[in-house]
Amino acid sequence: MSPIRVPTRPIPGMKPGTSGLRKRVQDFRAPHYLENFLQAVFDAVRPPEGFGAATLVIGGDGRYFNREAIQTALRMAAANGFARALVGRDGLLSTPAASAVIRAHGAFGGLILSASHNPGGPDGDFGIKFNGSNGGPAPEKVTDAIHAASLALDHYLTLDTPDVDLGRLGPFALGELQGEVIDPVADYLALMRRLFDFDALQRLFAGGFRLAFDAMHAVTGPYATAIFEQALGAPPGTVRNGRPLPDFGGHHPDPNLVHARALYDEMMGPDAPDLGAASDGDGDRNLIIGRGCFVSPSDSLAMLAANAHLAPAYARGLAGVARSMPTSGAVDRVAARLGIPCYETPTGWKFFGNLLDAGRITLCGEESAGTGSDHVREKDGVWAVLLWLSVLAARRCSVTEIARSHWAAYGRNHYTRHDHEDLDADVARALMRDLAARLATLAPGDRLGGRAVRLSDDFAYLDPVDGSRSTGQGLRLVFEDGARIVWRLSGTGTVGATLRVYLERYTADPADIAQDTQAALADLVALADELSGLAARTGRSEPSVIT
Repeated sequence: MSPIRVPTRPIPGMKPGTSGLRKRVQDFRAPHYLENFLQAVFDAVRPPEGFGAATLVIGGDGRYFNREAIQTALRMAAANGFARALVGRDGLLSTPAASAVIRAHGAFGGLILSASHNPGGPDGDFGIKFNGSNGGPAPEKVTDAIHAASLALDHYLTLDTPDVDLGRLGPFALGELQGEVIDPVADYLALMRRLFDFDALQRLFAGGFRLAFDAMHAVTGPYATAIFEQALGAPPGTVRNGRPLPDFGGHHPDPNLVHARALYDEMMGPDAPDLGAASDGDGDRNLIIGRGCFVSPSDSLAMLAANAHLAPAYARGLAGVARSMPTSGAVDRVAARLGIPCYETPTGWKFFGNLLDAGRITLCGEESAGTGSDHVREKDGVWAVLLWLSVLAARRCSVTEIARSHWAAYGRNHYTRHDHEDLDADVARALMRDLAARLATLAPGDRLGGRAVRLSDDFAYLDPVDGSRSTGQGLRLVFEDGARIVWRLSGTGTVGATLRVYLERYTADPADIAQDTQAALADLVALADELSGLAARTGRSEPSVIT
């Protein structure tokens, strides 16, 4: 069967961000849009010898347009010469599971069809990213090449074939391509069994431990059901909203205190389960709440680093840890106590990839509810819950007790993120430009809000493994007492702009540790608004989301 060469023209705006290309569903459904981007990916990553011996993994979070996009991707992969393709049944593969499948099968790479925590449905968002043979997101040199290829297209290649039955496990053929529809959970479950002591976790649940896991009608429903309820023996109903739906049941699949409010309220109630957890659209984020105790993502990373040795996979210790620059410095203090390196990277999981591949780190995380380890090359929501369960099983105490003992030992980094969503993009860019100019005038020792400035800059990162340099990664203002304010425009939205403001203050005073976080940071919140003029420029008096 000969490939069909379809004439096309470049379509502007196909520059992948930190997590691939994300646009509205209507954009991807426009004539040639999806096909152009896929052809740009294949052109940019094509090896000199072609794809004749290469395996491509394809799957997504089940959102609207997922199945149609997978059929197009399969035809184009076959037309571009791929030898083999592995596709999750019903088109499903969580992002961490896709990474696991790529690594387990020695695949050339994978296409992950997801817009992560963004809303779904016909009027929602869609996204695609390419992950390489290590299972991780494409680095900047590859995403730059994809963008360049998208601007040089004059055709794309496809086949004229019937749709593949994605609901039936087993082999299929498209032209010369030999494909297989695989169980999306199997490889991932096998990996989790190698990392964790399932017998110990079974005993935990047999002893009456109660978990509430909100899958948010997203991709982790099948994974959580297979692991928590079937493999570990948690009672039926432990997994809520476990059926993946194209529109996520009309909800926003972002595991934060706004969109997972029902879970938060339950965990603050009188008959709360022992652990509340949630994951997002594609399964890479996590929310952790104990009975009466919300654990911020930054604190979760630090607490897991301090206790990781309690899980079999990490019993020998950690090679090192890493966090994104906006993430709080709580894990830094754990690393210092353990005598291991701690790396500060830009936001985006791809920046952890080189450190993981080089064996420099074992655990890593971002403040945006992402935590992971060297088992895959993506953040991993279900894995994070399993590690928390392992710590709770070993220490035989509550989440609240773990948090309090951690703060008593290391002090507490009071930390919050204020999201200002759907801002006018021009207004947001002008705000950041003017703020950068103002911060550039500050010198060490200058005083603001009663604090002495240590540094103010636009964060840049020099990769210690390959020497690549990334600039423009967020404006930061750091004070001599360790307090910080960071401003950053998010790269995950599809409409307008999202400005994220991160605020942090460290304390070792036992009385101050117990203080409410927003109260502890009130002076920094006021200073951040004064310096940026955010309220005056945007008319917003409150953030859209506070985490």
